[in-house]
Amino acid sequence: MWKIFVAFIAFALLALFVIMKGGDKVDMQGEAAGHNPTEAHGSASTPATPAAPAAPATPAAPGAPADTTPAPTK
Repeated sequence: MWKIFVAFIAFALLALFVIMKGGDKVDMQGEAAGHNPTEAHGSASTPATPAAPAAPATPAAPGAPADTTPAPTK
């Protein structure tokens, strides 16, 4: 039981040391840090970008030659 108490005191002292070293740089806002509320992600004014081409269904085996056949044109 006394080992748990000593470990708690040691952890508390370590935490206080880290907080004191951080000074005024410690940010306690959680996920709000670095968030820019003026940024609009996916607003209606931005045009939609075309979808990326689909990846091949089965990857080539290691050491297999790459497919060099030209893509069919429409």
